[in-house]
Amino acid sequence: MVKGKVAVITGAGSGIGRAAALGLLAEGFTVVLAGRREDRLQETARLCGTGDAHVMVQPTDVREPAQVTRLFDRTADTYGRIDLLFNNAGLFTRGLPIDELPVADWLNAVATNLTGPFLRAREAFRHMKRQRPMGGRIINNGSVSASAPRPNSAPYTATKHAMTGLTKSLSLDGRAFAIAAGQIDIGNVGTDLADFAKPLPQANGTQANEPSMDMPDVVRAIVYMATLPPGANVQFMTVMATAMPLVGRG
Repeated sequence: MVKGKVAVITGAGSGIGRAAALGLLAEGFTVVLAGRREDRLQETARLCGTGDAHVMVQPTDVREPAQVTRLFDRTADTYGRIDLLFNNAGLFTRGLPIDELPVADWLNAVATNLTGPFLRAREAFRHMKRQRPMGGRIINNGSVSASAPRPNSAPYTATKHAMTGLTKSLSLDGRAFAIAAGQIDIGNVGTDLADFAKPLPQANGTQANEPSMDMPDVVRAIVYMATLPPGANVQFMTVMATAMPLVGRG
């Protein structure tokens, strides 16, 4: 079903992005690896182990419009079309009370976690509307913080809530062009950016260890969303450790 389809994956140099790239490649996708650090992208490409035919590395600062345009134009020029965007790249902010948080931290979070996904979705739409056959799929990485905040996380939580609005708008606006848009909200999973071995702040002011899940479980969820036929879509999916204290958080 997916042989020959082309997926653009942002944040592909580590964590969920890298794991998703490997999983989508194994499923039959050609993968385009995007992110700021070329050395990390090249490491992901080596892990793919398939040579250059089905893997392309494109260093990209996903906050910069010209670089995002170059990423999608190069992908389309090389492979002829774009079937999937995994809108994954993002960052956490420091866990500080809002009155102590530097404005620069807020602006950086908005640029990376909200403006970046908008820029990538914009370019994906531009190509998916014009290619033949028309259409494609966008999967936004929302995080469980799109529905429930952690303490002292205003920039991250606000941008992830905004991602939900972006997902709904993309889904609505994509209908006429066979573009499906959905969002995966991922709970605790160990990555380069997140260490769940140490206690985390809780809503009642305490610190507690929280359960986490294995990365392959996350990848299976992403692959499921990515490999649905064009007429079906997962609008929102939450995948989390069964005992993670999400329901009732806050």
